[in-house]
Amino acid sequence: MNKNLDALITEQVNARTIHIDEKETEELLTIINTEDKTVANAVAKVIPMIAKAVDCIVDRLNKGGRLFYIGAGTSGRLGVIDAAECPPTYGTDPELIQAIIAGGEKAIFNAAEGDEDNEKAGRDVIKGKNVASIDTVIGITASGRTPFVLGAVQEAKTAGAFTIGLCNNTSASLTEICDISIVPEVGPEVVMGSTRMKSGTSQKLVLNMISTSVMIKLGKVYGNLMVDLNPNNEKLMHRATRIISLATDLAPEEAYNYLMQSGKNPKIAIVMAKTGTTKEQAKVLLENTGGYVYRALQLFREE
Repeated sequence: MNKNLDALITEQVNARTIHIDEKETEELLTIINTEDKTVANAVAKVIPMIAKAVDCIVDRLNKGGRLFYIGAGTSGRLGVIDAAECPPTYGTDPELIQAIIAGGEKAIFNAAEGDEDNEKAGRDVIKGKNVASIDTVIGITASGRTPFVLGAVQEAKTAGAFTIGLCNNTSASLTEICDISIVPEVGPEVVMGSTRMKSGTSQKLVLNMISTSVMIKLGKVYGNLMVDLNPNNEKLMHRATRIISLATDLAPEEAYNYLMQSGKNPKIAIVMAKTGTTKEQAKVLLENTGGYVYRALQLFREE
């Protein structure tokens, strides 16, 4: 028996759900929903640490670094989801934000629980990615003690990378080795030990906050519009056209024309439409202002 595991808050019995197996369906669902409502409050308490993490990540990405999510099981899959959604949503290079899950790609669809105990595999995958001092590595594990994740984070530290721990237990091993620790304490799960529930939900919220805030600070949002998306299918073409229309007050037909003139680049299309410049001129304005649309528009007005 692993006494260290038994002591974790995420492994305790939830006194509020002890008789959940005796409840009718609607009451059962209400109990789960009530527990879920506590998750956002737990995340709110760690916003200062999330903010520090975001600023550190942005600083390193601006220097040419990369961001890695490292996890196992549910935590690993949540990292995969967040990383996979960045290229289509924000037009990022797939190499910029990468996810590593214990057991590799097969573990995304089929549980590979044994692989999470392999600390050496965690170290090896970091070496294989040539992680360096300008990179950031986020270890994700509800318990804060998963060997694969700990091995990866320790190896990342050896390489000089900035390390962030995301877990759901204070005094966890992960918090002792990371530069920054984000620990939303969601308490015992509805079903004891099923950390895919409240713990997983909190991790999803935090990862959403991190990646979205990083993208905003990298200039991939104008107002609250995601202007750096890659419109590579019909749905995204429609979304890109609507974004340009909203940003410029142009009719959808005109917005679509600008999108096509820009080479399907919404940021360039918006600058073209709002300044009357050519594609090449709009591109230069954006390049000279770090890719921020609002800064490009300010620069145009100042010239």
